[in-house]
Amino acid sequence: MITHYIIMSSSYSRGKRIALSNLVKEKDYIELKEIVQDIIEKCGKDVSLSTHFVQTDSKSWESVVEKDHFFKGVEVIESKEEFIKLIQKDRILTGLDIAKYILSKVKCTHLKLEKLVYLCFVEYLCQYEKELYKDKIYAYRYGPVADSVYERYKGYGYKEIDDTDIDATDILEMPSRSRILFAEDGVFKIKSIDDTLEKYGFLSAGDLVDLTHKINTPWFLSGKGKISNKEIENDTIKNFLKFQLCHKIAKKSGTIFL
Repeated sequence: MITHYIIMSSSYSRGKRIALSNLVKEKDYIELKEIVQDIIEKCGKDVSLSTHFVQTDSKSWESVVEKDHFFKGVEVIESKEEFIKLIQKDRILTGLDIAKYILSKVKCTHLKLEKLVYLCFVEYLCQYEKELYKDKIYAYRYGPVADSVYERYKGYGYKEIDDTDIDATDILEMPSRSRILFAEDGVFKIKSIDDTLEKYGFLSAGDLVDLTHKINTPWFLSGKGKISNKEIENDTIKNFLKFQLCHKIAKKSGTIFL
């Protein structure tokens, strides 16, 4: 009998489960443990992994699938390095990942969506002093925008975005909530996003524009009070939050004017 040792995770960029498979001999168990530890060290302690032992009469992956249909549709990755790179890629969120989740919960125009994506970033930065997603954020005429969200949804103008109107490439994507949970600190991120939507999601696009257009906010400071389309730096947001004692403001009033 041949023993297959399988380490599994998910690749959201590929829209499928992925596996790293090794043929096991008795002396290999220590090495296998080291492989798992290396993946955890490089991808994060909260990375989603599962391990499996399957015995078949063949060294082929097809024999594993025949033995247990649970492994059907799983893509086998040839090297540990490639396996780690795929996971690391999906541990980082974009503004578009946040936008898709928001659209699954709140009806939005492009303008409202941009403001909610930005406020989610600010609230998470306020709580954890870490980035929620990696997009650059710009100070546009009607407030802060995340670049990937702007590029994806700008064509909607003032129309409400239909979240069923998706590209063919999106069909393979995992559910937006699962996508966020898979990211680094995903449990904390999804809770922060949900709290932010509860706080701001009922507001109109106009109300949200007013919130983000206050004098001396990061949007204002990035353009020095003018329409600039300049990037809003994280340090600008952090300094403003510290100045406003954001934790006390959030706890006291439930609203941060950004």
